[in-house]
Amino acid sequence: MNNQRLTIRTSSDSLAFATTDGREVVYERYPLKNGMSVAANMREALTLEPMLQQSYQRVTVLTDSPVLMTPADLFREEERDDTYRYTFTGQELRYVTHSVVPGLNAVAVFSVLKDLRQVLTDRYGQVEFFPVATPVWHHLHQKSFTGSHAKLYAYFHDHRMEVFCFAQNRFKFYNSYAADNPDDALYYLLAAWKLLALEPYEDELHLTGAMSGREELLDKVRQYVKHVFVSNPTGEFNRAQVTQIKGMPYDLILYYLKGL
Repeated sequence: MNNQRLTIRTSSDSLAFATTDGREVVYERYPLKNGMSVAANMREALTLEPMLQQSYQRVTVLTDSPVLMTPADLFREEERDDTYRYTFTGQELRYVTHSVVPGLNAVAVFSVLKDLRQVLTDRYGQVEFFPVATPVWHHLHQKSFTGSHAKLYAYFHDHRMEVFCFAQNRFKFYNSYAADNPDDALYYLLAAWKLLALEPYEDELHLTGAMSGREELLDKVRQYVKHVFVSNPTGEFNRAQVTQIKGMPYDLILYYLKGL
């Protein structure tokens, strides 16, 4: 058995696969074919992609489904499925599951397409599922301890924006929004900023990920918030090999640099 790990990333418009080849990370993106379900695309990829035809010691799937973030002391597994489907409609064909978010006293409840889960467990047996932003939460929580001012974070991925901040080793705020254009992103960012009573000239806004209309968004948000920072993985991680892979999402970069 290959003692390396395989990571599969699922989103609404693509699949992606990553593993290590010696010291280096190998990454492949697999665009979804129109007219085929995600599970059918995955089944086809299993027959076509050499990376997927090996046996792995660990297989992890990062999925971009909506997340219901729950304080650990309020989480009740027996209520999990009903609460999630009440919060997010249209989840009947999805398997509801959860993962503990270590260090943040939270449980992330999310979902996986049932047929996709079946395809993967049939092929690999034991598979671990996590929300796609899990490595980002961990990394930014660690960074939140630097400096004395409050920080609001936004992670852009898969046509959505996750907005969150931390306090006392917990999520103080967490929500996600459709953010396909700068105006929508600006509206939701400023709404969260106002809700949290952050100071426009003192506190910090940190943006990362694949921003749609990046320069326009930065120009607009800087009219309201003085301290705006944009992550640069290449500089932040000293030009590590994984940061040089074209098209690799920030969450996967962090997964291989920081672990999950």
